[in-house]
Amino acid sequence: MNQNIESKVVVITGASSGIGESTARHLASLGAKVVLGARRTEQLESISQEIRDSGRQVEFLTTDVTVASDLKALVEKAIAAFGQLDVIINNAGLMAIAPMSETKTDEWDRMIDINIKGVLYGIAAALPIFEKQGSGHFINISSVAGVKVWSPGGTVYSGTKFAVRAISDGLRHEVGGKIRTTTIEPGAVESELKDGSSHQESLAGLDEYYQATAIPSDSVARAIAYAIEQPTDVDINEIVLRPTIQDF
Repeated sequence: MNQNIESKVVVITGASSGIGESTARHLASLGAKVVLGARRTEQLESISQEIRDSGRQVEFLTTDVTVASDLKALVEKAIAAFGQLDVIINNAGLMAIAPMSETKTDEWDRMIDINIKGVLYGIAAALPIFEKQGSGHFINISSVAGVKVWSPGGTVYSGTKFAVRAISDGLRHEVGGKIRTTTIEPGAVESELKDGSSHQESLAGLDEYYQATAIPSDSVARAIAYAIEQPTDVDINEIVLRPTIQDF
């Protein structure tokens, strides 16, 4: 258990695998009450049951972050189940890597919808509650590709992740002194994120790179827990973490 995490109510999007799943399990083990959102209901059911079997508290709701009302329903689920909302982790993401010359505009649209609008919809769902409570914590997942443009191949993805950083910093300034805002910027982390492209050459290159480089997703879960566990007068605004051997 962790005194500053125990009993906190934490909503997590993209919670059916990867960073979201690892974070749900880790925070639950520290005593948080977790509320999981993702599109894949069966995975949410399985993860939730395992968390319950370990004696921890969890709820879930099938959630598509590209639908604003889904995010509102997920937050309302947390309030109905646990009476409050302390943290929202806007984690759901899509990484569709391909050179811009492939003009994969459908994938560009999907990345904008998930990576940018999904974060904004999560903020819109939680902000009124945080303002009413006079407390709360936004944790938005960006990327090292939101710190340095990843090209060729990741230009549009980088654009969406730079946007997450910009939105997070503006949000931090706007919400004032009682609501915390953290941006997490991971490098290569083992998850399904690397499988998001339809460009076969890029997929093959990514798979090879991740096999040689990626660190486990619970590495990011620990960074998230670090941000949450700080005293209320400490706001960890930004964490960049990479595999030690990653040069990008």
